[in-house]
Amino acid sequence: MKAWIPHEHGRSMLGEVPEGVRVEVAPDPDRLPSDPSGVAFWVPPFLARSEVVRLAADLPDLRVVQLLTAGADAWADRLPDGVVLCDARGVHDSPTAEWVVTAILAHLRMFPFFARAQSRHEWSYAQATPTDELAGKRVLIVGAGSIGAALTARLLPFEVELTLVARTPRPAEGVRGVAELPALLPAADVVVLLVPLTEATRGLVDARFLAAMRDGALLVNAARGPVADTDALVAELKTGRLSAALDVTDPEPLPSDHPLWELPNVLLTPHVGGTVRGLLPRGYRLAGDQLRRLVAGEPLLNEVVDGY
Repeated sequence: MKAWIPHEHGRSMLGEVPEGVRVEVAPDPDRLPSDPSGVAFWVPPFLARSEVVRLAADLPDLRVVQLLTAGADAWADRLPDGVVLCDARGVHDSPTAEWVVTAILAHLRMFPFFARAQSRHEWSYAQATPTDELAGKRVLIVGAGSIGAALTARLLPFEVELTLVARTPRPAEGVRGVAELPALLPAADVVVLLVPLTEATRGLVDARFLAAMRDGALLVNAARGPVADTDALVAELKTGRLSAALDVTDPEPLPSDHPLWELPNVLLTPHVGGTVRGLLPRGYRLAGDQLRRLVAGEPLLNEVVDGY
């Protein structure tokens, strides 16, 4: 059996490799390390391009694709029958939650404004103070999975009021259902998107969703760009009624002439929420565990079903 991974230094991060498994490094679909036959376990490159996804069809013995991403939208329903798709749930909890907290605080404490003022050598105290604060804010988290739980743990010390929403309500855990969003949005000061991209969530944030948000609210997208309707988002943001912090966009990468770049009430980062130094060690620990489970005939973790 062969296992393909995308990084040479990933070999040492996998941990113990089961007997009879040969680990090979396959960082590029145009430069395969060996004949595709015999590859049963494949870890594709992080944020793989569409042509990498198509390679799965050329691996006749493939049994498991283990992603390094939490999102599986590029892969769901695109693998040959019988191939199990597993995401990296848990690997990105900490860094993505950190990015969300950073984005919220940066917006409320006006760091983008101060950074622009610094570039002009302006002491901008009078123009900016008093700034807003996170304490006392009502935060609505749309997506109550593992990243949502990690974000909850990091936001609670800031004395906020939290509401979590999931596809299906979980009353025992205090998690509301997505059908309740129209009633919940008008009360939220900050709305955080953490849902996977599926047919059910594509375009979830449309003109009606945005119109339901309260004046002055902040939308934070740490999910996937197409979860929000870009045209509706730009139209609403241009009015100045709402603000946004976006780590993901649609399209992505964002073209240099796109109007989102110019809006002063938008904080943009280039899909960096999960790209931290700890990503690969955590990701390969999961991959190694999954490889050992596969060989031992044990149940795999994080199997993707219906896009989740």
